[in-house]
Amino acid sequence: MSNSLFILPFDQISNKDFHRVGGKCASLGEMTQAGVAVPPGFAVTTEAYAAMLGNHGVRAEIERHLDGIDVENLDTVERAAHAIQVRIRSHHLPEEVEEEIRTAYAAMGNDMPVAVRSSATAEDLPDASFAGQQDTYLWVQGADDVVNHVRDCWASLFTTRAVAYREKNNIPHIDVLMSVGVQKMVNAKAAGVAMTLDPNTGDRTRIVIDSSWGLGETVVSGLVTPDNFVVEKVLQEILDRTISDKHVELVGDPELGEAVERDVDDERRKISSLSDEEIMAIAMLAKRLEKQNKCPQDVEWAIDADLPSGENLLALQSRPETIWSQKAKE
Repeated sequence: MSNSLFILPFDQISNKDFHRVGGKCASLGEMTQAGVAVPPGFAVTTEAYAAMLGNHGVRAEIERHLDGIDVENLDTVERAAHAIQVRIRSHHLPEEVEEEIRTAYAAMGNDMPVAVRSSATAEDLPDASFAGQQDTYLWVQGADDVVNHVRDCWASLFTTRAVAYREKNNIPHIDVLMSVGVQKMVNAKAAGVAMTLDPNTGDRTRIVIDSSWGLGETVVSGLVTPDNFVVEKVLQEILDRTISDKHVELVGDPELGEAVERDVDDERRKISSLSDEEIMAIAMLAKRLEKQNKCPQDVEWAIDADLPSGENLLALQSRPETIWSQKAKE
């Protein structure tokens, strides 16, 4: 797999591969190579997306749909975007691309549940806020579904909002490439985000952790009000904690083969989703990633219920904090 044009395992990825694997997968590769506990997986490279564009006239068809659209007329943008997405989703992948994806997935284990995540490569697009480039599909099982969701991630480059954004900013549509990460699914007992500064004040002596039951998408999306913990970075003390009513959680359902939303039982709704030991472990992980990346970090993490205590904290993503970092440049 190391000589593959279309697949790069996380343990062979570094920041120098950004143009091939995008920001998300580059971060996962850097953490893996640094010895951080990361669920294993691989990136489907931008060369795979480019190969799809060059197959059976797809590139020319996309350009034809986009020719002459009026960004001030959202109906024309929406029609073009929809037609392109349908075309990509209905297109058979080039044989060599599909074969390499299936081979890499099979090497992970028999029908391993995975997350299939878009990994944007366009440096001039806002990574966290640019809708349409961050599609994620959870608890995907089986090679057929993995292949289909890779295609779905590619198609998400052409949401109405994404097309309109590029038109308004004079970014050539066909030059924006997409990598896709395929990563072992975490059976998350609890998950969330950790910031290596206080997002309200910019105080870099603080680490602020948001946490809830199940997969972290409920925290990121705002579906639940998470528990909140504030840790002093140097003294390594828990300074403050706010325990919320966490009414729903997102969990994997092996029988359905997908992530499902379910009510949290009364016993867990209003108790802390993390022990003090877990809070400190997350804080130290975030601090380590800040040191490794040499700037404040926004870290996604999960506690895996299938792993033993002390080995169950996994890093899912680490990216530069944007709000206070941008203010510092002004």
